[in-house]
Amino acid sequence: MARARTLIAVLLLALAGAGQGLAEADARAQTLADIRQELSVLHVEIQQLKRELSTTGAPSGSGVVGAGTLLERLDAIEAALTELTARTEALEHRIDRIVRDGTNRIGDLEFRLVELEGGDVSKLGETTTLGGGPAPEGPAVAPTPPAGQQLAVGEQADFDAAQKALEAGNFAEAARGFARFVEAYPGSPLMGEAHFLRGQALAGQGLTTQAARAYLTSFSGDPDGRRAPDALFELGVALGDLGQVNEACATLAEVPKRFADSPVAADARTSRQALGCN
Repeated sequence: MARARTLIAVLLLALAGAGQGLAEADARAQTLADIRQELSVLHVEIQQLKRELSTTGAPSGSGVVGAGTLLERLDAIEAALTELTARTEALEHRIDRIVRDGTNRIGDLEFRLVELEGGDVSKLGETTTLGGGPAPEGPAVAPTPPAGQQLAVGEQADFDAAQKALEAGNFAEAARGFARFVEAYPGSPLMGEAHFLRGQALAGQGLTTQAARAYLTSFSGDPDGRRAPDALFELGVALGDLGQVNEACATLAEVPKRFADSPVAADARTSRQALGCN
């Protein structure tokens, strides 16, 4: 894994060169309108959480790979990655706590709503966790969706639409479709595939640098996934097309090392010969 992180850091350099809480009254004293108001407040809080998952513009560490030797720049990237990892884990832990609290509060509100409206509270099921699925125990970590995981409503349809555009040769439409997909469905089990196919769509438009970044994102996001060999191979080819021969040779060499049984292992060797790699 450390080797993969080092490779990803080097490739990033090459691409850079190329282009709480709510106060609660007694349940009996609350009116139906009070409870509905609480639900509205919860909705606002959830929207604020969603905004935390969106970017705010250029990353603060965008100049981390500026001057210095390659080793110094790699050290700077490693330090930045360590800091970002710590900040991400802190945010994930905070969001996990909010999800737990929000789920409990929504369950309580559902109980009181049914009670006030004269329903049968014994028929209430277990409250669905905010975001879907069970709340994780302990510190939150980035989940790896298991094979066959149920997709969100419209997720498969959006992916299929972008893929259909790609197969029809509508590269610009396909690139936009996959870009919307990865933004709309973070954590999707189709994420690695979507980034890879977006790279294919960008390459079809002659946007080699952007395609290389998409391949790198596909590989780095799931370096042992189904699309990892193809993404790493296409990344190496793209780097060669961009004139980053040393990085291309190093990347292509990793394909047969990491994925000896992959069909693209032989293609990587051929590409290395064409580039004159040692």
